[in-house]
Amino acid sequence: MLNIFTLANGRLVQEEIEALEELSQFQPIWVDLESPTLEEKRWIKQYYGLSIPEDAMDEDIEESARFYEEDNGELHVRSDFLIDDAENPRSVRVAFILNQHNTELRSRGVLFSIHDEDVPVFRLLRMRARRAPGLIEDAKEVLLKLFDADAEYSADSLENIYDELEVAGKKVLEGNVSDELAGEVLAAIARQEDLNGRIRRNVMDTRRAVSFMMRSRMLNAEQFEEARQILRDIESLDNHTAFLFDKINFLMDATVGFININQNKTIKIFSVASVALLPPTLIASVYGMNFKLMPELEWGYGYAYAIVLMVASALVPMWYFRRRGWLK
Repeated sequence: MLNIFTLANGRLVQEEIEALEELSQFQPIWVDLESPTLEEKRWIKQYYGLSIPEDAMDEDIEESARFYEEDNGELHVRSDFLIDDAENPRSVRVAFILNQHNTELRSRGVLFSIHDEDVPVFRLLRMRARRAPGLIEDAKEVLLKLFDADAEYSADSLENIYDELEVAGKKVLEGNVSDELAGEVLAAIARQEDLNGRIRRNVMDTRRAVSFMMRSRMLNAEQFEEARQILRDIESLDNHTAFLFDKINFLMDATVGFININQNKTIKIFSVASVALLPPTLIASVYGMNFKLMPELEWGYGYAYAIVLMVASALVPMWYFRRRGWLK
């Protein structure tokens, strides 16, 4: 899918391109390619003179090669964006190419973005740019605003983690945690821990990208200050992720502790039963070894007496254990 974005009265306007001829009708500042076909890549190369690298979407590219500037002035940035999906949270690699010196583009620079699936941060920026005139002025602003929206999206995801952990914490701290409930809580905590780790990695990647833009001296004074504000926001998110890791570890330990308590209760039952059954076992052994003939031949009440004595010897320890509170 090929979408271009132009500025109209200070607002970002989206146009979907379905033919090469349509490109000549617009002067975009942002060209977005979602799962681009070979034909759409050919259109970009033919009209804008831009060749999209074959490794643009590679996940195993070296970290040091994700931010660089070509001799012709093209800036290449590869950054990961978070998708906070309840079922499958993940990160999506997006390749940005910022061309601000090529006169063939006939504009104040064009930002090209290539990715394999829709990114929530992109939708958030498009919505804001349509509602807030003057929010974006050029291609560099688009890239900065994307990283700004990415930091806010990560903050929203952290708030959701707080809410989910609060629900899990109430279940754990109320007590009487069964093994089934403990399993559900552990699964929920594990999902939030995975998401928290992804957010931490995402903000780290965003910090690197914004720092690269600042070092490349491509930003004016106002944009440079905006980039510094983004870095300050990201720094505040680091403190929250660290706190959430500690809270997750606490809830994990508490849940595992309740599981151990439940296991100890089961072991205690077997221990009490084994101790209570020792006297009947002893009586049965003594009774069976101290008669020359069959007991019922010499004493008709022998079996009844032994059974009553065995039951009584089992009930007395159980009564004692219950009095001490060991059976609760």
